Amino acid sequence: MEIQPLTVPERRELLVHARAVLENRLAGAAQRPDPDPTAFPGLQIPRGAFVTLHLRGRLRGCIGTFRAREPLHRVVREMALSAAFHDPRFRPVSSAELDGLELEISALTPLVEVQSIDEIVVGVHGLYISRGYASGVLLPQVAVEYGWDRDEFLCRTCEKAGLPDDAWRNGATIERFSAEVFSESDLEGGKVTCK
Repeated sequence: MEIQPLTVPERRELLVHARAVLENRLAGAAQRPDPDPTAFPGLQIPRGAFVTLHLRGRLRGCIGTFRAREPLHRVVREMALSAAFHDPRFRPVSSAELDGLELEISALTPLVEVQSIDEIVVGVHGLYISRGYASGVLLPQVAVEYGWDRDEFLCRTCEKAGLPDDAWRNGATIERFSAEVFSESDLEGGKVTCK
């Protein structure tokens, strides 16, 4: 099934929804109602997603899932809460930080196993590499942000998985995916060159 890109109004609504979820959790208020399915049909499609939080330009949390069992808006709600309050690399987000947070969403396509590394396009694909119980993922925008070529991207994803950096050459499974990446300051995703 081909997934249609989200419209700008759908992206805006998804970001508003994610921010409201965090605001309401910190205020101890009831959760915001789900987005209107008639007005925002793209948010009803089951898709994986990552939510990334930045505070004054620095990573403050990032959690995601490839599982697409729920509508996108519900996945984003759960990933926003996880990124803010359960990323083991950071302490939970506080109310004082909320105004300074920038939310970024990566709405994912399904994983596709890579048969040849020539199928990987830096700036278009993210990587999921696994071997045994070890696995790691890097989103498409990471390679662009660091200026990595394909081999470096593969090595860094292996390291993220806790594997030797050459595991992609030695029996690890490589899967690729694409992402629509957009943020509160960049609804159209023009600052990032991934699709």
